[in-house]
Formats: sequence, structure tokens, C-alpha cells
Amino acid sequence: MKIMVMSDEESSYIWEHLDKSVFEGVDMILAAGDLKSEYLEYVVTMSNKPVFYVHGNHDEKYKVNPPEGCECIEDDIIEYQGVRILGLGGSMRYRSGLYQYNEKQMQRRIRHLWLKLRSYGGFDILLTHAPAAGFHDTNDPNDICHRGFEAFNELLDKYKPKYHIHGHIHMNYGTKAPRVAQNKQTTVINAYRYFTFQFGDTVTEKTKELTQNK
Repeated sequence: MKIMVMSDEESSYIWEHLDKSVFEGVDMILAAGDLKSEYLEYVVTMSNKPVFYVHGNHDEKYKVNPPEGCECIEDDIIEYQGVRILGLGGSMRYRSGLYQYNEKQMQRRIRHLWLKLRSYGGFDILLTHAPAAGFHDTNDPNDICHRGFEAFNELLDKYKPKYHIHGHIHMNYGTKAPRVAQNKQTTVINAYRYFTFQFGDTVTEKTKELTQNK
């Protein structure tokens, strides 16, 4: 299964070039937050593939204008072609507003999923907006907004999914964190802009194909 992931910054290559070839072979698309509704609607129309998404900390507008044709999997587990995906959007709370949580609130969200987690026997992909604490976050104690969640580390340790897909940390922030990294048993992928990979295969920086400059 070929999966495209995306977050945070719309790709002008996708949005302006009307080139369906970028979606060639893609089976599903996972959006990790902070993308315009109109962009996701365009993506689902052009690709003719399912788009599953979670909210970013700047997605308050989704309350009145959610992306049509796409499926929100916030606080839920869905299964598509045998792949189980758990969605937990939002960032660390740094101001008032929707889709922001402190550590205890995120832990509470995860506890509320215990029945679904048991029913599905775990999950294969964790789709979040924020990263896990200490892994792909900015690691800056003064930058509360871009701090990751310890709750995600606990979730990954317990269920050992194949992948953790997140956004929120733009790759031009200067953190020098690679797009793809290994966190124990789980491959972590920063979905910034967009990236494609083959489910089950070893994912490396070389998997970028032509995405680096698009």
C-alpha cells in the first residue's frame, strides 16, 4: 500500500500544476493538520483516494468549514484495507483556543479510547499533529507550542505501531531533525508539506522520490 502524508504547508506543485501524476499509485492520504480545507478538498478530488485527517492547532476554521469529501479520524480508530489508523490531533496548549491540550488532557483522550484499542487489537499507524516528547519536537523548554506529548511515547511503547505520522514541526524551522527516524520499534515520519512511502517497507530519506523540491 502506497501512502501519501501531508501537513502544515500546502504544496504549490500539487495545488497549481493540476498534475495528477503526483498521486500515481497512492492508495490513501493522511493529513496531519494545519492545511486549508480547500486544499484537502482539491487533493481528494484530484487523487480520487480517501483522505483521513486530524486537526492542527490552526484548524479552528474547520468548525465552520471542514474539508468536504475527507474523513476526520480525531479520537478514533479506523481500518482501511487492513491498516489500522489512530488519530489524535492538536498541539500542546500555549494559548486559548481549540485543538490544544495539556499533557493530562491528552492522556485523558487516550484513556477514552481503551475500548476501541482493545476491539482493534491496537493500531498500525498513529496519526497526530504534534510529535512525541523529545522526538522530532523542538526540544526547547521555552517553546511550549512545539513541545511533544509524553502520552504519545507511552502509546508507542505499549502498542508498538509500525509508523507514527506527525506534522507541526516545519522542516525549515532549523531543528535539523530528519524527516524519517526510528523511535524504538516505530518509524516516525514528519509529514511536512507532503511525502510518500510504501507501507511495510523500510522508509528512509531516499523515499522522498521527487518530493524534496515540490
